[in-house]
Amino acid sequence: MRARQIAGWNHAKSGSRRVIVKSRMIRAPGRDGRARAHLNYIQRDGTSRDGQRGQLYGPETDRADADAFLERGQDDRHQFRFIVSPEDAEQMQDLTAFTRDLMTQMEADLGTKLDWVAVNHFNTGHPHAHIVIQGHDDRGEDLVIASDYITQGVRERATELVTLELGPETALEQRRKLENMVGQDRFTRLDRQLLALAEDGPIDMRGDQGGDHVLRQRRLAKLERMELASQVEPGIWQIAPEMEKTLRDLGERGDIIRALNRAMREQGRTPDPALFVFHGPASRETVEGRILDRHLSDELGERIGLVMDGVDGRTHHVTGIDPAALEGARNGSIVAVGLEVSGPRPADREIVSVAAAEGGVYRTDAHLARVRAMPRLPGGDAEAYVASHVRRLEALRRAGVVERIEDARWQIPGDYLDRATAYDTSRAKQLSVRVLSSFDLDAQIAADGATWLDRGLLSRGNSNVVDAGFGHEVTIARKRRQDVLMERGDAWSDEHGQVRYRKGLLATLERRELDRVGGEMAAARGTSYRTMVDGERVRGTLKEKVRLASGTYALVENAQEFVLVPWKRVIEKRLGQEIAGVMRAGTIDWQLGRERGLGV
Repeated sequence: MRARQIAGWNHAKSGSRRVIVKSRMIRAPGRDGRARAHLNYIQRDGTSRDGQRGQLYGPETDRADADAFLERGQDDRHQFRFIVSPEDAEQMQDLTAFTRDLMTQMEADLGTKLDWVAVNHFNTGHPHAHIVIQGHDDRGEDLVIASDYITQGVRERATELVTLELGPETALEQRRKLENMVGQDRFTRLDRQLLALAEDGPIDMRGDQGGDHVLRQRRLAKLERMELASQVEPGIWQIAPEMEKTLRDLGERGDIIRALNRAMREQGRTPDPALFVFHGPASRETVEGRILDRHLSDELGERIGLVMDGVDGRTHHVTGIDPAALEGARNGSIVAVGLEVSGPRPADREIVSVAAAEGGVYRTDAHLARVRAMPRLPGGDAEAYVASHVRRLEALRRAGVVERIEDARWQIPGDYLDRATAYDTSRAKQLSVRVLSSFDLDAQIAADGATWLDRGLLSRGNSNVVDAGFGHEVTIARKRRQDVLMERGDAWSDEHGQVRYRKGLLATLERRELDRVGGEMAAARGTSYRTMVDGERVRGTLKEKVRLASGTYALVENAQEFVLVPWKRVIEKRLGQEIAGVMRAGTIDWQLGRERGLGV
């Protein structure tokens, strides 16, 4: 059943209550964790009526099981997402009951039971329900819904239900709503009327035309002040071509400003619009700071907006972030967001090192000899290791960064690292989020691990922290952390009053924390913990993700012992599976899908 031309829903009746319905069909929702990310974000903190986390509900339960829902839809070809927003939702008695009634009506129209969950949001001026419908019907076949039912039918069914509950909208109510739209800095129903009138050319507003004529005149005057409309002659109006887009952009900006104001007030601070900074998905500026709030920037889809307390003392809003990029980040996390690459790749540093010993020329035979002379063979396969560097050089050669002199030899320029990093940056197509710390400032001050505050202390003059707003909090926290390090003997003042830090401070702190946590976990698990060293290979079952002050780590275990190694997003879906990798320069190269007979 496709719900096409079902009687009763294909026309609006006079006095009907308005309901805005947004919809989207998402293909392969079970891939890459997108369905889970969407459920997580519609349940995020601050969306319920009392400001708490949104509650997932279903047809017969007020507490739906998200994991079970996701498992049932894991293999679906698609998923339907709706936002249903009654214009008069504040007057309605129960948004949950309304949503269930709507879904029951949709099931009758479609001729099948629907597998769905929903969350009510009250964090905007218009309460609304987010509804997620699985892509299968009650026979396990693909659920197919006609496009006209999605775009019109659902809205008309919702309109019928709201009108039934509240009664038809009176002429006075309609008039008041339109009057409220006259001065709004967003696209309104009056603007849609004006665009319809302008389809055949300039709008003739002369004389008394009755109806909403006076309100349209007042709206045109507002648009004229915004330079979005003009009189070509008295009473004859021309609409600017960019009017709709400009007003929609302004409406979105207004929503963002409200989100910024709300986030600041929740922190007990007075919002200052002069310190608001807005970043689109193509912004090339990196923003560093603390996450204050997260929200779906295109509520039906795959992109997140972040409100951030910047270390530069300003409040930032960043849009267009992939939910997968926010894995491990939560409100209060300190992150860096941007298209920029964090720095040169380890492979690029290796290439420069090999070339430096060969007069600026990278030679595969020289690299191979160097690798074979290492006490620990990277990955156990010297040829494969060198081949990975050759692939990198070939990619950079095609980009004009390096020149291949002949087979197996490349000329490496003096600014190779800068140019290679710039190449990676230019290829970045979406914003990345790098979690700098999952710990708040107070937790970092007392931590025994290598913290974000420690890295800031060691950066000295390279810090971008401004002594204002969150930057002021960071400045104070750094001083307190410095005092803790001095008390522990990890820092001291020299004869000139300058603070000096233990050599290899970060590595020392990280090892100290790992040894403590590893020992505690070993006692709890009844097994042995082993410290990993550079060049060592690991193989075992990925048991869990462990968040520490020094960063996020993977717990890999076999029958005899376990290790804690740096976490990478590439292993996100490998929990419970056997994995293998090699420690290199403080990080790990995971060898997924390759069997090498490695042992922990």
